[in-house]
Amino acid sequence: MIDGMKTHFRGYGIPGVSLVPGALGEGPEAGEGESLDALCGGFRIFQLKKGHRFSTDDILTAWYGTSWCPSARTILDLGSGIGTVAMVAAWRLPGARVVTVEAQAESVRLARKSVAWNGLADRYEIREGDLRSEGVLRSDEKFDLVLGSPPYFPLGTGTEGDHPQKIACRFEVRGTVADYCARAAQHLERGGVFACVFSVATPEQEERMQAAAASAGMTIVRKRHIVFRESEPPLIGLFAMTRNEDLPEEWRGKTWCEPPLVIRCKDGSVHPEYAAVKLGFGFPP
Repeated sequence: MIDGMKTHFRGYGIPGVSLVPGALGEGPEAGEGESLDALCGGFRIFQLKKGHRFSTDDILTAWYGTSWCPSARTILDLGSGIGTVAMVAAWRLPGARVVTVEAQAESVRLARKSVAWNGLADRYEIREGDLRSEGVLRSDEKFDLVLGSPPYFPLGTGTEGDHPQKIACRFEVRGTVADYCARAAQHLERGGVFACVFSVATPEQEERMQAAAASAGMTIVRKRHIVFRESEPPLIGLFAMTRNEDLPEEWRGKTWCEPPLVIRCKDGSVHPEYAAVKLGFGFPP
C-alpha cells in the first residue's frame, strides 16, 4: 500500500498510474443499477449490471491496435459504447489524445463517468452521434490509430437480447463492418492503422470483413484468430489494416496470418500465452 492505495492484487504488482481521481475518492460513484469494475491497471469502468458489459473482444481490440501502432499520438474509437476499447488504449498509450463516437446516450453517460473517475478529461473527448453521420467528425480530422468493435450480425439473424445496449453491440442497428471500415479510411492519418475485431465463426463472416476492407481501399496487413478454448474453432478475429495508398504496391492485398491466440486450455485454465498478453493491458495473469 502507498498512502492507502492498493498496489498489488493476488500478488500482481498493478502497473500504470494509480493516483487517479476515483481512487483518491474524488471521482463519481456507481448509481443504482450500475457497477464500477476494474478495467486495466488502476483504471475502472462504469457498467450497467443488466446492460452491455465489456468483454474479451473489446480488451483485445485495444491491445491489438496499440501493439501494432505503438507510436499513435491520436486515437479515434468508432462505436465506442461504454468506452472500454478507448480507455484501454488510453491506458496503454498515455501520451495519446482520444476521440470517441457513440450513438447510445446511456453508453455515453457511463463513459463520461469513467473518464472522470480515471482522470482522462484533459485528453479524451466523447462525441454522441452515429458514426455514419457526416457531422460527427470534421472532414479534416485525421488519426494515427482508429479502433472499432463493430456489431457482428445483421438484425434478425439471432437472439437479440433483453437490453437495447446489448442489441446494438451485437447486431447491426447502426451500420455494418463496411461502414466502420469506410469511416476509418476517411479519417486515418498517413500510414495510420485501423484495428478492429469481427466474427470469424463462419467463412461468410470473415469474407464480409475482407470485403469491407477492400471496399474502403485498405489492406488487412495482419490478422489473428482468437480461440476461446483449446481445440475449438475460432469465433472472432483481430484485424489490423492500412490504406492501400500508404503501402508499396507489392504489399497491397497481402495479409500476414498470425497463429491463433488461445484464451483457455482444455482444462479451463488460462493459456500461458494469454496470461502473458494480459500483463500487457494491466490484468493479473
